[in-house]
Amino acid sequence: MTTAGQRIKEVRKRRGLSQRELAEASGVSLSIIRKLEQGERETARLETLRKLAHALRVPTMRLAGEPNPEDASADTVARWSAVRGALESPPIALGLDDEPPTVSGVRAALRDATPLFSGDQYTALSVLLPPLLRDADALGSEGRAVRVRLLQLAGWLMVQTRQFQAAETALERALDDAADRMEGAATVHTLCWLRLRQGELGKAYNLAVKWADETEPRISRATPEELSTWGWMLLRVSAAAVRNSQPGAAEDALKLATAAAVALGREHTPNNDFLRTFGPTTVKLKAAENASVIDRPDMVLRIAERVPVFSLKPTSNNRNRHLLDVADAYAKTGDYAEAFSKLEQIRADSPEWLPNQRYARDILGRVIRGRRTLTSDMRTMADVVGLPL
Repeated sequence: MTTAGQRIKEVRKRRGLSQRELAEASGVSLSIIRKLEQGERETARLETLRKLAHALRVPTMRLAGEPNPEDASADTVARWSAVRGALESPPIALGLDDEPPTVSGVRAALRDATPLFSGDQYTALSVLLPPLLRDADALGSEGRAVRVRLLQLAGWLMVQTRQFQAAETALERALDDAADRMEGAATVHTLCWLRLRQGELGKAYNLAVKWADETEPRISRATPEELSTWGWMLLRVSAAAVRNSQPGAAEDALKLATAAAVALGREHTPNNDFLRTFGPTTVKLKAAENASVIDRPDMVLRIAERVPVFSLKPTSNNRNRHLLDVADAYAKTGDYAEAFSKLEQIRADSPEWLPNQRYARDILGRVIRGRRTLTSDMRTMADVVGLPL
């Protein structure tokens, strides 16, 4: 199979560039390019491939080839084994003495558990989720709606913790059981994110475009839910395009998402689904994320000045991702104290979320490389995000 390094070398030569010229044009170090082309490194991070692809004027996936997702750690795999089993195994038959679950009971349990999802309470969810999934499976057809919602949340959680096969199982099951277009779109919203995290940029883009077309409303008469759903699909289109070196498509989708947000006029949470909160602030967060992807820290910081972070929930994942983008921007501009301060803020608010973020590890690595000495807090943070010192 052709490696990423071989594909980089092939395209570089066709562009008439030396390795040094490619390094200067892309911002990727000459040593990394050499190691990739010589086969000393078999894979590269998606961010690295995007920079090289931009300099070579090809889609990122032209260089990436087969997706190379960064899977969960061994500790994470062990923690969530019972959840994966509940998602992937056939329903367990009830014994003669077992009390059958009821739709109302499972719905109430899910309602009580939802703050654990929105609050990134992974330890509690790893214990609570397996029996809740089994009870939902035992409900049969009458429990379809509550089961779909539970599978959506479980799939999102598996993506968060980089357990991609389990996430795929949960989300495909939820999509198969969707009763209508809006319920299906609520699942596709997370399915697109899964494809992005797997590095399947083309699939993410095509899926998001398809569903953006299917959910596009007539703005003059659209409901808040319709505007939120369409807006999020456009944000997924933009996210896939910007990562696949398609800046025009990314910008066009972001402009349409902005129009949806302006029509909405505020942040709206359809059916109290915290995953689909959408509005002007959400669009700004994603605009900053796009700027981070294309390595424009100056633009990230300018956008961040207009984002009312104080109005977002402390454990909002969009908010936390935004703070990572801001931390990265500070690190890239040499303000290491501010960068580290943002990481500490996230850790204080979402201690179980941060260790799952490879992005945080990259940012801290940049901070550490920029300093002569490390504080004890920095050494502690290195342990939290899994950065070897």
